[in-house]
Amino acid sequence: MRASPWLPVLLLLALAAYLLPDLRLPFQPAPVVTVPGPSAAPALPNQLPAATRALFEKSRPASVRVESVNPSTRNAGIGTGFFISETGQVLTAYHVVSGGRLFQVSTLSGRSYSAQVTAFDASADVALLQVRGRGPFPYLKLATRPPRVGETVLAVGNSGGDFLQPRRGQLLGLDTPSSDVTFPQGTLEMTAPLAPGDSGGPIIDGNGQAIGVVSYISVDVSGQTRRSYAVPVTEGNALIASLRAGETKDVPVVGLIFDTVHSGRTELAGGVIDGVARRSPAERAGLRGNVRDGQGKLVSLGDVIVRVNGQRTRDANAVIQAVRRLAVGDTVTLTYQRGEELRETRVVLVPKASVNLEE
Repeated sequence: MRASPWLPVLLLLALAAYLLPDLRLPFQPAPVVTVPGPSAAPALPNQLPAATRALFEKSRPASVRVESVNPSTRNAGIGTGFFISETGQVLTAYHVVSGGRLFQVSTLSGRSYSAQVTAFDASADVALLQVRGRGPFPYLKLATRPPRVGETVLAVGNSGGDFLQPRRGQLLGLDTPSSDVTFPQGTLEMTAPLAPGDSGGPIIDGNGQAIGVVSYISVDVSGQTRRSYAVPVTEGNALIASLRAGETKDVPVVGLIFDTVHSGRTELAGGVIDGVARRSPAERAGLRGNVRDGQGKLVSLGDVIVRVNGQRTRDANAVIQAVRRLAVGDTVTLTYQRGEELRETRVVLVPKASVNLEE
């Protein structure tokens, strides 16, 4: 049976659901997931109901634009964040800053400050920055009560070339699971019309408290936002306590980039390796990725990971999930198929931040 030429495209779109910062040098497209439901457009401040407009005007000074730059890869991006203390602590999404080395925070007052990452939780997609500047800074209080399904929420973000503009929506669900293990689990689901550049921004309830940090979106094939997702935050919970204590919690990796089109769909189901990060445990173990010709056409498939520590892995998602159950520093046994030969290798897991998957 001949596969539809649209199937690889749709699969790629469905697996790329992170709400990336607005990337430049080079540009990377916004992630897409197709889901049903009504779409909405961002509201201008003067289009908001009076109560929401007052909430926006009160909350906006505590929100910031976060710029992240990596001089070695020439990648740069713009996301959003918000102050959570008068001393200059900024909460944002981890994926906004994970690939950067230099960070700048710009405020509504027109001031810009250099900043550094002081803590993060990669699996939760949340990071804490500390600006280098003298306060006090306006800040948002974190939620002291659980959010309620159906309530109106307000986001402040920097998508579409905007600077700290409002995005209004309704809270649809709590503790929402993600079908992709690389995305945060247990998120808030909303109708707020977010887009790349809004990542890391606050989700604010009617009391003016931040109940979430924007993480990713789902959109339809026309590019319209259908659902938005945010990591829930509550003052004093384990996540916030860990960040305020300066803890860094990375996820373990081998250093593999997977072919999400062919993974689980070859004659031997498993995680097909598309590429291997340089100087990674995977490279040292001799694992191989897909081979392409000068025009980028696939010539042959790479190694196929079929077991992790003896556990069957039928696609790339299962491989990543099995690895993430372990910890940085653990030794893992990978069973893989290369051509007609079944092979096995042992590698030590390393933090994701230590591996450059873009080289």
